[in-house]
Amino acid sequence: MQDKNFVESLRKGLGVLTCFDRRHTRLTLSEVARLTQSTPASARRSLSTLVQLGYLESDGKLFWMQPKSLLIAYSFLSSRPMPALAQPLLDALSERTRESASLGTLLEDDAIIIGRSTARRSLSTGLGIGSRLPVYCSAIGRMLLSGLPQQEARARLEMIERVALTPHTVTDLEELLGLLETCRQSGWSCSDGELELGVRSMAAPVRDPQGNTIAAMSIAVRAERLSMSEFKETFLMPLKRARNELEKKLYPQGM
Repeated sequence: MQDKNFVESLRKGLGVLTCFDRRHTRLTLSEVARLTQSTPASARRSLSTLVQLGYLESDGKLFWMQPKSLLIAYSFLSSRPMPALAQPLLDALSERTRESASLGTLLEDDAIIIGRSTARRSLSTGLGIGSRLPVYCSAIGRMLLSGLPQQEARARLEMIERVALTPHTVTDLEELLGLLETCRQSGWSCSDGELELGVRSMAAPVRDPQGNTIAAMSIAVRAERLSMSEFKETFLMPLKRARNELEKKLYPQGM
């Protein structure tokens, strides 16, 4: 039963606001209705309200985001300790390794990036704060899934659509569950050309004092630079050291 205090119109409005992304920068009314699984009339009301409030702009046919929408992201980044504490560590890790480093947490069926530092050697994935990655084939996603109880991780994998993004993407359920078990045992995860051809990434879990995985920190490299074994040998320890520093900052009274 839905909570009597639940505001359905607010849910719809937030759904409209978050349906814009890199692939959907300008949308028509019908496209918004399709992406938010709402009726055209409902989408129209939400769009009109958001335009009047200054979160969206429109030329009468297409709608697009306005800078005011950044206030929502800013409120999260400035009010939560983890992104602020992680950013200097991500910057230092990226500067030291000259690779890109990220911090992510679970969001529904994806991992969402809440911290990011881009190296001199840029990757074509174009990740940024707020980017979403599929949990089944990204290093961050697998690390986060492996921190869940086994039955919950299985249920999540069973429910999501596991698309082969490259010829190397693992989509088989049992194989993925085996990879998650390896992550639990080893304390780190990897993705080798599964999310994007030519890109290798690995992640380490960020845990609270009770041992619960609350986030994952990752680093990515171009495949032509290092083999997977060289990547691990060179960057796993710096990654884990940065992760350890973040845990100490988050929980100074002891881990």
